[in-house]
Amino acid sequence: MSTARKKDVGAILRHRDVASFRVWAPFAKAVAVIGSFNDWQPTPMVAEGDGYWFAEVKKAEAGQEYKFVIDTDSGQLVKNDPRSLQVTTSAGNSVLVDTAFDWGDDQFIAPPRNQQVVYELHVGTFNRPDPSAAGTFQTAADKLDHLADLGINMIELMPINSMSMDRGWGYATEYIYAIESLYGGRREFLEFVKAAHRRGIGVVLDVVYNHFGPDANMDLWCFDGWHEDGKGGIYFYNDWRSKTPWGDTRPDFGRPEVQQYIADTIRMWMQDCRLDGLRVDSTIFIRNVVGRNNDPANDIADGWRMMQQITSVARKINPNAQLIAEDTSGNEFITKPKQDGGAGFATQWEVGFPSVLKRALTAVHDADRNLTDVCRMLVGRYNDDAFQRVIYTDSHDSAANGGARLSEEISPGNTSTVFARRRSLLASAFILTAPGIPMIFQGQELMEDGSFNDWQALDWEKAEKFAGIVLAHRHLIALRKNNYGHTRGLTGHNVRVTHLNEESKLLAYHRWDTDSGAPGDAVVVVINFANKAQRDYAIHFPRDGRWVVRFNSDWKGYSPDFKDIAVQDTHVQNGSGTIALGPYAVLILSQDV
Repeated sequence: MSTARKKDVGAILRHRDVASFRVWAPFAKAVAVIGSFNDWQPTPMVAEGDGYWFAEVKKAEAGQEYKFVIDTDSGQLVKNDPRSLQVTTSAGNSVLVDTAFDWGDDQFIAPPRNQQVVYELHVGTFNRPDPSAAGTFQTAADKLDHLADLGINMIELMPINSMSMDRGWGYATEYIYAIESLYGGRREFLEFVKAAHRRGIGVVLDVVYNHFGPDANMDLWCFDGWHEDGKGGIYFYNDWRSKTPWGDTRPDFGRPEVQQYIADTIRMWMQDCRLDGLRVDSTIFIRNVVGRNNDPANDIADGWRMMQQITSVARKINPNAQLIAEDTSGNEFITKPKQDGGAGFATQWEVGFPSVLKRALTAVHDADRNLTDVCRMLVGRYNDDAFQRVIYTDSHDSAANGGARLSEEISPGNTSTVFARRRSLLASAFILTAPGIPMIFQGQELMEDGSFNDWQALDWEKAEKFAGIVLAHRHLIALRKNNYGHTRGLTGHNVRVTHLNEESKLLAYHRWDTDSGAPGDAVVVVINFANKAQRDYAIHFPRDGRWVVRFNSDWKGYSPDFKDIAVQDTHVQNGSGTIALGPYAVLILSQDV
């Protein structure tokens, strides 16, 4: 088969009322297209060679439905377009889509990685005013002002492709080009991206290429009738490499047409939809059959090359694209450049981060909190680059799958307790002051409780109930981005643990960008992991002089029942200064320029 990229595959509305259809079905005896435009009577398609079939039809317009009729040696198949931009439902018909969209004056450029604060969002539950219906791109857009006020400048959307069920997480993708109609479809999604950009917020989308669909019920399965060994046919591996935790549905990354099928979605997302980045789900199952690191017997060389192609295509369209891998292995080659043998991602989820922090914050007794492990996570990095990792306390994975949100695990059944609020705020302060790209999971700033699922909407009344906690997050994010010009160190790579007391459970670290002692650059963070206030506690500072308290998580403005013990600016002499801080409290200090 030809390795040249075939252009204009799929259904494309041309000038006037003409649509072209091109589909890859190399083992078909004949192919026809049926739809609203021809009263569902077959229009034969012409074999072009290399397994492609083509037809043009008249009287075609946006909104009309269609399918392909494929003649095979074993009978006739009626299939949806693998590249359909919209389907009525996952079991319904493909829909013709007008791809024209007015972007207005949108010239958005995402902030650099060291200034990004990410918010993971599930469209179906993020904002659901109607309890009987899923959230939509429009209802999510209604809360963009909340995120902008919070200081969020990057949104990471969980998958939005057409799903096998009306509601879901989005990771059982059947049609990788189609946008879920339940959420509002393609046009509403583009309006969401445009609205986010208008507020200074970039959009990163979670995409799934480690497997397709849930099982053999999807239209891609045995698409043109051919298959081997009971496997899935032309889009899938038909040998031992097909097996994944989600079924025998791993794409055949070595087949040029499948490579193009995936790469062209990258072009669509990055170019046509103007996304600012992608988060590629479970890359370890793209590159290894059983999801293991350093396991040559099960490695998939085609999968590694596919990841390199994904990052190359995205970066060719947008050189600054935020390309995130979820690999779970801590493999630094994931974020090495392609020319050095790496997969070329910009950063990867630090999946060990939430478990270490949760163990430290959910232990019943203070004596059982392991700060040594916390410090290991604090100083971790890949390829000597702190921003090659995304750090977080909760995500759709860690807050589900038998687990719960951090607030729930701290105080099961009653997340409004003072312990839950203090320690949850401590966790947010930690990820927003540690080196890396911080990510907040939807509702974290609202003290949302329970576990994440695909039907329970966020309780937006908590934004008022816990207004002080929301305010604390706003203050932390402003400091993290150096909005006031005196915490530049929080945007830098550098960190040094300056104090670790496992007995008193007190941790202090020094952050800086270019000058470890310069006013406006150097930042000192002090965290109390114990339910005991500290007064006149001596710690090391990188420079003498006055150090100003920029943030005190124990302030009553964040919650009326916080201790609010007197915390003064610190005057440092000979590198030593004394601080006071409340139970489970965080202080951030820096010097005026």
